[in-house]
Amino acid sequence: MKRILILQTGGTIAMQIRRESNGEMVNTQSDSLLRYIPELSQIADIECRELFFKDSSDMGTGDWITIIEAIRDSYNQYDGFVVLHGTDTLAYTASAVSFAFKNLNKPIIFTGSQVPMSVIRSDAQRNLINAIQMATLPFNEVAVCFSDKIFRANRTTKMSIGEFTAFNSPNFPPLAEIGLDINIKYSLPPSAQQMECFPVFSEDVIVLRLFPGMRPKKFLPLLENGTRCVIISGFGSGNFPVSGEYNLIPFIEKCVEKGIFVVMASQALFDSVDLEKYSSGRIARDLGVISARDMTTEAALTKMMYLLGRFKNPHQIRDRYIRPLRGEMSAN
Repeated sequence: MKRILILQTGGTIAMQIRRESNGEMVNTQSDSLLRYIPELSQIADIECRELFFKDSSDMGTGDWITIIEAIRDSYNQYDGFVVLHGTDTLAYTASAVSFAFKNLNKPIIFTGSQVPMSVIRSDAQRNLINAIQMATLPFNEVAVCFSDKIFRANRTTKMSIGEFTAFNSPNFPPLAEIGLDINIKYSLPPSAQQMECFPVFSEDVIVLRLFPGMRPKKFLPLLENGTRCVIISGFGSGNFPVSGEYNLIPFIEKCVEKGIFVVMASQALFDSVDLEKYSSGRIARDLGVISARDMTTEAALTKMMYLLGRFKNPHQIRDRYIRPLRGEMSAN
């Protein structure tokens, strides 16, 4: 029987309703999971470990590193890993973890729930059973398991606040779908090389979401105090204002002058940034702006945080950012 380690970090799936306290939400201890779902012992030999209990909106890079190091230090003792996580920033954490592991030959499955496990109509039980089942399979990915689908972690984004189908993968199909059987459609090939782990992230990154009427001059102070990258969430395929008081070009030029990377992403969830398509994109390209292509915002951000944390040479960072590292972007 496969050995699976469940890492508890908090979120709705880690909560229960204490009925004697007027519906107060309290943390569910990890050993309670096996009492709620005794069937789990039929799937795998399971150990639960509590790393911390946090609302995922309070999580930061230090928490990512705690998760990564817990997996790294236990990597040889288990066949797979399941991380319980709040849904709000799950896609960020899962994406970050995917970049930290190189030559991964075991599954790391993130899951959570929209409703606490103690509620009758909760999605927690189904998600947890599916995640543990996936963690027993030969599956070389960091993935997100939610609502009978398995998504590549760094292709995933939260789509809904109130639906059980909370997550989707806009530009890449599900890795697997779960029905009567588990149908695995895609998986990164196994590596013949030894697993490597790099739990390093730089927080010297900012994300700017463009909007009509945005005055770029107001954001120039953000370029001080060690900022190393600005990710611009532009319109459509990477468009942005290029005339009048809303002209973004002087802001980009100031970034380039300071040696700050500029990445152009899109507010649209589907398809890819194309800096060749319109004149503004071509101007950005000529200034050295990097296209995020079809990466999610979560992947575009965490990939840069990882690269800035690991490398100092700008050429190494740029070279690795524009090509796929862990399946986070399309090859062409």
